[in-house]
Amino acid sequence: MFAKGQTVIQYMELLAPKHLAYPDDKDRIGLQLGSLQKEIRTVLVALDVNDEVVDEAITAGADLIIAHHAIIFRPLKTINTDSPAGKVYEKLIKNDIAVYIAHTNLDIAEGGMNDWMAEALGIQHTVPIEETQREQLYKLVVFVPASHAEQVREAVLGAGAGAIGNYSHCSFNAGGTGTFLPQDGTKPYIGTAGKLEKVEEIRIETIVPQGIRNIVVQAMIKAHPYEEVAYDIYPLDLKGRAYGLGRVGKLEQELSLADFAEVVKEQLDVPYVRVVGDLERVIKKAAVIGGSGARYYPAARFRGADVLVTGDVDYHTAQDALNAGITLIDPGHNAEKIMKAKVAEWMSAKLEKHRYETKVIASTVDTEPFRFI
Repeated sequence: MFAKGQTVIQYMELLAPKHLAYPDDKDRIGLQLGSLQKEIRTVLVALDVNDEVVDEAITAGADLIIAHHAIIFRPLKTINTDSPAGKVYEKLIKNDIAVYIAHTNLDIAEGGMNDWMAEALGIQHTVPIEETQREQLYKLVVFVPASHAEQVREAVLGAGAGAIGNYSHCSFNAGGTGTFLPQDGTKPYIGTAGKLEKVEEIRIETIVPQGIRNIVVQAMIKAHPYEEVAYDIYPLDLKGRAYGLGRVGKLEQELSLADFAEVVKEQLDVPYVRVVGDLERVIKKAAVIGGSGARYYPAARFRGADVLVTGDVDYHTAQDALNAGITLIDPGHNAEKIMKAKVAEWMSAKLEKHRYETKVIASTVDTEPFRFI
């Protein structure tokens, strides 16, 4: 059985929830072209979507491309199929290939872009360089007949509810008596229509983060025996974990700036890096932010970083950072290509777990626009 497009994207949004996207109106995420109301036999994961990537998708028989960078960034007034961009749109539409974008939500997500880059570079015990939001937490309360309390509790906690700090599967359970009177046309699990019922029930309470709220509720309803499930869900003033751009933490071992630059080249698979600062400087704490993150050097410095690894560093920002006492390593924007294999691996595991035959492959096309001579 092949997964529907909506199912694939539901999984993708577990990895990179849309609500994590950077809070401005410039980011372009979500479905940008095509339909998700179809079976997906093959997913192609790409950093960018250009003509060569689309040809790769066609050859692979892909029905869906999941990419990091948007193919439609500014509102379109016309689609001229004689233009380079228009030809790409036309080819995608004619071959019924949908395009879905996960950008800053993938950057910010735990276990996403910046965590992958930090892990590759040996940066440990990380925190965001700049916090963008705190996770909204909800209290879920559900009333379950005692005979099914364990079943429903396992479903809810197994879906990810009940995490408090480094503790998981946290819940509170209290017994009581539930009453209900089934009306005409109902098919109650317990009792008969027209007769008031009193049932020994368990009140289960737990914490649910915003990103998985709908998934937890669906799991609860599926596991619950009642035709109509009695439950409450409401927001809490208590906030959850911090989310933000970039990562900063200590290196596994201290390195000179020159040696750490070599690690960046090797681990991010780039032909060269640009370095700002004294090559002999000892690097103990490092920060990384995928894409164009040089403007965050003051925040990285405030967090105690000796170096910031990011792309697209301009001349004046490099001078300002040097004067501020923080070094920079620029591996280029294309270093974000690390996401191709990582997303493909994560998505493949998720689909296989649910016994879908849908294949997920990482693009092999090099979309680096620069050539180094």
